[in-house]
Amino acid sequence: MKLPQPKLDHVCTLQVTLDPIREMGTGRAGARRIIPIVGGTVSGPRLSGRILNVGADWQTLFADGLAELDTRYAMETDDGATIEIINYGYRHGPKEVLDAVARGEAVDPGSYYMRTHARLETGDARYDWVNRTLFLGVGARNQSSVQVELYAIT
Repeated sequence: MKLPQPKLDHVCTLQVTLDPIREMGTGRAGARRIIPIVGGTVSGPRLSGRILNVGADWQTLFADGLAELDTRYAMETDDGATIEIINYGYRHGPKEVLDAVARGEAVDPGSYYMRTHARLETGDARYDWVNRTLFLGVGARNQSSVQVELYAIT
């Protein structure tokens, strides 16, 4: 039996605005920090609206440069639905590239790896399809924002 090969369908671009990083110090697994999510935009063929001023990215930074990304935030669609976003992933790459990202410099997103898997949830029947779909994100970190291209895995 041959199983179907998954496909990726572009859903939207998330432009997520961030407040300054709150360093927590070193925890059991690595350096911990919280990055508040304070706004942004959602634009795309299946979802559009704005990122709400709720949520954050709880990160762990490991000695080898790997950043474990663990976010929870929400969007409001242009037609008034609220959709929760839970996004988990990794960012890693060459030390000099990650250092430039940390300094807020413009860095080619192809020079490092930033991938996530996302789960969206809503109680709004118009967007019930997000409750039954898994998503893949490809991201880039900017000085005070993150861009994520979100794809439905079909």
